[in-house]
Amino acid sequence: MIGSAPGARIWTALGEALARKPDTWQALGRELTSQHIALWQQWVGTAGDPGAAAASAQTGTHCEPVADPRFSAPAWQSHPWFDYLRRAHLLNARWIEQAIDAAGLDTGAERRARFFARQWLDAMSPANFAPTNPEVLALAAQTGGESLARGLQRLRQDVERGALTMTDEQAFAVGRNLALTEGAVIHRNELCEVLHYRPLAPKVRARPLVIIPPFINKYYILDLQPGNSFVRFALEQGFNVFIVSWRNAPAELGHLRWEDYAQRGALAAIDIAREVTGAPQVCALGFCVGGTLLATALALTAARGEQPAASTTLLATMLDFSDVGEIGAYIDRDYVESCEQRFSPAGEPGVISARDLAFTFASLRANDLIWRFVVDHWLKGKPPEAFDLLYWNSDGTNLPGTLYAWYLRQMYFENNLRVPGKVMLADTALDLRSIRSAWYLLAAEEDHIVPWTTAFLARGLLRGPREFVLAASGHIAGVINPATRNRRHFYTAPAASTGAAVRSAGQWRARAQRHEGSWWSHWASWAHRRAGPLVRAPDTLGSAAHPPIEPAPGRYVRER
Repeated sequence: MIGSAPGARIWTALGEALARKPDTWQALGRELTSQHIALWQQWVGTAGDPGAAAASAQTGTHCEPVADPRFSAPAWQSHPWFDYLRRAHLLNARWIEQAIDAAGLDTGAERRARFFARQWLDAMSPANFAPTNPEVLALAAQTGGESLARGLQRLRQDVERGALTMTDEQAFAVGRNLALTEGAVIHRNELCEVLHYRPLAPKVRARPLVIIPPFINKYYILDLQPGNSFVRFALEQGFNVFIVSWRNAPAELGHLRWEDYAQRGALAAIDIAREVTGAPQVCALGFCVGGTLLATALALTAARGEQPAASTTLLATMLDFSDVGEIGAYIDRDYVESCEQRFSPAGEPGVISARDLAFTFASLRANDLIWRFVVDHWLKGKPPEAFDLLYWNSDGTNLPGTLYAWYLRQMYFENNLRVPGKVMLADTALDLRSIRSAWYLLAAEEDHIVPWTTAFLARGLLRGPREFVLAASGHIAGVINPATRNRRHFYTAPAASTGAAVRSAGQWRARAQRHEGSWWSHWASWAHRRAGPLVRAPDTLGSAAHPPIEPAPGRYVRER
């Protein structure tokens, strides 16, 4: 796992902190022993009486969890032995939290300790092992052991492929039932392709929409199936759409830098869209790290006296990395320096594996994105379900090591982008305040990768009109929320509340108003007002200077 060494160091720091408080350590030990003895005595008293065990579970006398889906099956409460295992695990989890409370670690160390403690506790849950999971045992009995045999077969297949299967990967294929929106590749270089889509309205806005997706995954998160494609939605709304398709970087491209992705990726796409449409400015949109890249690219052009974006949309994007959430537990000085040494010009620049990146992000929600699949597929032998978002999630891209090390240092570790002139790109000092654009800043309430309160901080770094919107759900589901389904909700603040008086995310949230449905329609209305007049939609894709090379979705998106 990326940055796993901090986990070992934080356990050492926790042990040393408690060793300096021997009385506290002994008191905690006595309390744990006493609680386990009481729990054992209770189990002995109910072991022969399932009705008593069920009654005990109803009273919640020991370590009763708050609705934990891992233990939702009735047998976890009704059967004395499994009830005991469940309660003992939850008791240990609570005790470890108390030990961290008592250690007196500094804020950063305490957050890391809680994160890695949760990782260990999640892994050690009795639900994750066949002999201690009543659902697994019951299913094995019902199937005569066939469920276990199927699970072992799936385990063997996942070991051979080097990754945990999350979805039925035979159910999807790019170009067959994903990334179906009609268009063409009109530009290709060694790190990306630029796609131009065929308009779906007779008239389009004069300023084209240029989308910069995250380079950690494939672009088609924004063009999944027709019913949940943001690209198709934008085309239906009358936008002339271009998108960057990042390459899954091979080892020989490990030397590529952030400035390469900014200039030959983001800015190349903007310049091509301007040339094709004849518009002096575009509507730019960046998602996650694609938004961070887009902001740096626009700051670079601003330093050169250019303002190519009339409006800029940032979806779940960090510009100020003051609080990066739990992923920060993996990133400390030793890890950053080791990456810089590994990918230094003196070494052999390589790539960071897409599988390593995916597993690291999955570990932030291990019960939902790791252990659930371990139990269902390896222990119960269930076939993977077909889910397009999980298919995309498993279809990652390798990153150039040089870019990755720079990104860790400049953004996550030193948080330099928020300081005018601190980040240098192509020998140019960047200042986000120099960008002249209208801004649409979207965050998601339950985002575990880009905390919404951190995404909000971008509002204070930028100049020009800024519309901050908070969507329901998480990093992906909060963004991919089709307007046609009218699901979830989002929040906006009244115009009068978006001035200088609102200085914090908490103040904004207190004044925000809830709206039912998807933020997509709200964005479309905002973007239309900044996209120029309606003009006749083009009959052909690309231009004489950038003719179609091949149909969308192109070549790079298919590379694994």
